[in-house]
Amino acid sequence: MPTTLQDLQIDYDKPNWCPGCGDFGIWVSLKNAIVQLDLKPWEVVLVSGIGCSSKLPYWVKTYGFNGLHGRPMPVAEGIRLANNGLTVIVIGGDGDQFAEGGNHWLHAARRNVNLTLLIHDNQVYGLTTGQFSPTTNIGEKNKATPVPVVEAPVNAMQLALSAGATFVARGYSGDNKQETELLVEAIKHKGFSIIDTMQPCVTFNHHNTFAWFYERVYKLEEHGHDMTNKMQAFERAEEWPLRRPLNEGEKEKVATGIFFKEDRPTWEDGTPQIAQTPLVKQSLENIHVNPLLDELM
Repeated sequence: MPTTLQDLQIDYDKPNWCPGCGDFGIWVSLKNAIVQLDLKPWEVVLVSGIGCSSKLPYWVKTYGFNGLHGRPMPVAEGIRLANNGLTVIVIGGDGDQFAEGGNHWLHAARRNVNLTLLIHDNQVYGLTTGQFSPTTNIGEKNKATPVPVVEAPVNAMQLALSAGATFVARGYSGDNKQETELLVEAIKHKGFSIIDTMQPCVTFNHHNTFAWFYERVYKLEEHGHDMTNKMQAFERAEEWPLRRPLNEGEKEKVATGIFFKEDRPTWEDGTPQIAQTPLVKQSLENIHVNPLLDELM
């Protein structure tokens, strides 16, 4: 039987995000993508860290693992090593992934591990009352941090491109149709996929709101973008976020869609022990541990 939304429904609990939170749109889009790809719930693993976004695995009936702040990627890579027949999706916020977890996903991108990293980017630490995150714009201030930020924000697209990610995209949680399409393509892609999804925080980020994004978002595919051209992808990524204060009357442009896509061998393809058959499906009949134990002990 084809997978349905009902198959992914958790009966005992419902999301407790703030009313109007952008996480709801990503949650719906992810479930829609799983249904469109007809992935069976027992073939999908959602791995998350800590933060509002990292609660998402609680509310999708698949396998899930909620771990340490910024550390879901090592767990996801371990899952891929043990059973590379599973679809593994890593979920984290901009703080979780661009601060605490930055070192982990950069190397996963370099290795081209065959998994998808879905980032909920609300430009603040939403779970802990809105402190600045690595993607907060220059000049922002709020109740949690009243001194305006002077640090240049992380450019997620350029970081992913330079790290070697083979699928680099930006989504927007206010556009469920596009977000679902991006997730479908990212999950289908054989290699490391990253989608940095702009997700307004209605409680703590009163600047980058849904209305703010609606005035600035445009789709790359409608403007002649070549997703196979890495240098063009870098140029598009340079448009936003700005690493300087805005000039008077200036308005940012926020591109969404697939910035870059290429095919190259994955980490799993180059690991002979799992290149043909997932580790969990391999026979143990010809494996004898006693000689190894004798040697090591």
